[in-house]
Amino acid sequence: MQLTRVALTSLLLLTFFGCASQSELDSVRRDTDEIKNRVFTLDKGLNEVRGEVKDGVEKSLAGYRQSLEALQADMAGYQKDMAAIRKGGADLQATLESARVDMQLLTGKVDDVRLLAQKPADDIALLKEDLTKRLAALEERLGKIEKGIDEQQKKAALILKSPDYLYQQGMEAMKEGNPAKARELFTNFLEQHPKHALAANAHYWIGETYYSEKNFENAVLEFQEVIKNFPDKDKAPAAMLKQGMAFKEMGDTKSANYVLKKLVDEHPKSEEAKTARERLKVK
Repeated sequence: MQLTRVALTSLLLLTFFGCASQSELDSVRRDTDEIKNRVFTLDKGLNEVRGEVKDGVEKSLAGYRQSLEALQADMAGYQKDMAAIRKGGADLQATLESARVDMQLLTGKVDDVRLLAQKPADDIALLKEDLTKRLAALEERLGKIEKGIDEQQKKAALILKSPDYLYQQGMEAMKEGNPAKARELFTNFLEQHPKHALAANAHYWIGETYYSEKNFENAVLEFQEVIKNFPDKDKAPAAMLKQGMAFKEMGDTKSANYVLKKLVDEHPKSEEAKTARERLKVK
């Protein structure tokens, strides 16, 4: 509204001073109206884009925030990507502010329309060309920001589907004292990635979930998966120790001692073997 009053006042001043013909004044007025409309449309579009981008990012981040906070140092790259998304939003805000400044500058130029009308038509053409370039650069920048956000969202989706992420979620459930959830996550991990380097660990932690629930029979069976199929893995001694302890809890002292002695024989230098020796001394 303020812009319109300024334009009308300027046109009246032009008529009063008689410095330009009616057709020139009409041309200037049409150019001014066209520029106002384009700036208004761009400002409206920017607001809509900012709202959509902000909503999309906030919705995505809300779903990932709790899980991403629990990731270990190997997830630092992903957190940097998410920071880039937030920076993209800040860049978009800065771009919008820049557009508003341009609009304010345009308002000031409209105030000086009487002087512009006295200049050659080439000056007006240069002004229009400058504004057109600014609008094109602004649109290009917005396109790059939107593309960057899409790429970061795709990266986030890939990370959430990765085996390391699924395994880490199982570990977090164990830390939170939720063995049922941890067992489900480790089972899903093994179903999707049975030959992964962490498969032995996943079997071991499933055994631990059963052990924590005092389901010692299933714990024995799950620890046996590690002992039988992954004898050279780091978790093999730990699985033997916990299997012996599970037998002990079941009242099967003979089997417990057999497993503990086997642990001492096969992994004599391990920390678990040291614990096994101490338990074997107890009658």
